[in-house]
Amino acid sequence: MNIPFLDLQAINAQYREELVEAATRVINSGWYIQGHEVSIFEQEFAVYCGTQHCIGVANGLDALTLTLRAWKEQGKLKEGDEVIVPANTYIASILAITENRLTPVLVEPDEASYNLCPKNTAAAITPRTRAILPVHLYGRLAEMPALMDIAERHKLLVLEDAAQAHGASLNDRKAGNWGHAAGFSFYPGKNLGALGDAGGITTNDEELATILRALGNYGSHKKYENRYQGVNSRLDEMQAAILRVKLRHLDNEINARRQVAHAYINSIKNDAIALPPIPESSSLTYPSHVWHLFVIRCQQREALQQHLASHGVQTLIHYPIPPHQQQAFAELSGGPFSTSECMHKEVLSLPISPVMDKTAIDLAIRAINEFRPG
Repeated sequence: MNIPFLDLQAINAQYREELVEAATRVINSGWYIQGHEVSIFEQEFAVYCGTQHCIGVANGLDALTLTLRAWKEQGKLKEGDEVIVPANTYIASILAITENRLTPVLVEPDEASYNLCPKNTAAAITPRTRAILPVHLYGRLAEMPALMDIAERHKLLVLEDAAQAHGASLNDRKAGNWGHAAGFSFYPGKNLGALGDAGGITTNDEELATILRALGNYGSHKKYENRYQGVNSRLDEMQAAILRVKLRHLDNEINARRQVAHAYINSIKNDAIALPPIPESSSLTYPSHVWHLFVIRCQQREALQQHLASHGVQTLIHYPIPPHQQQAFAELSGGPFSTSECMHKEVLSLPISPVMDKTAIDLAIRAINEFRPG
């Protein structure tokens, strides 16, 4: 038996009739850009996140990039300003900063949660710091109450990178409704995934939302009138219609992921494996984690990955090379980022999806427990 890391075909097959109906509705409408489906999805996703506004864009990177750009248009940021970001994030978080000619300040994450460490964040603030970009890595909310307290004391903007955390919540407050704005990715592999590239921005700032809508539409706030030097970054009607279907099932899929995580946490017994350390790990309803990824650590990662592959268990590495060691960001290589570098050498993502059955889960657990480091 082969266990794929993520079986998107099986996930989407559950909703085939609804997806076909949604696609047919768009085709028959004759309206494919900035129409009814986008407008309704934006309203539905804003309600889901508990925010006043959602602005659909082309992808998750654009969601972050355009938000920082909009703050520059508002005069809240200027070139050279510093933005604090976790050192172990995916490179997109940093690309959004540098694309706006802002300065990324990499901060070591909390080793227990993998997320931005409030203590390290506070220590990294300088007179040039203007924003914090926490990343809800792997589907777990960063320590937003502490980070927002730091931001308020220092009058800093907060942009959540919520690309992996659709539906995660803390104190009944969802990802996307903590910072001044948040960027979401709806890439097909996300918990809320389109059938192509798509993204969104949530905010409670009406002025910011208005600027963002213009920036993503060639800088136009009114047809043929361009207030800004904008870009073309719009959520299209087809993907919006698909996302409306998927959003209806998101909470059920999150619960299914939690069942898989629960089985892993309770049944993986191998001293060579470090499980994700979360509070209340026995609880199926721990709300701040939606398990986009289930990430373990192993000092013999390559051997473990080969062992699992030999048993038909597909795994992935998120992420093998930290941003500061990428050629694209050689200027950030000073460090030291020993915690991040250790994580990148040891992390391994196990299969987790809402369609994994008990047979697949048990097989994966058995293979992991049978691993013996050389």
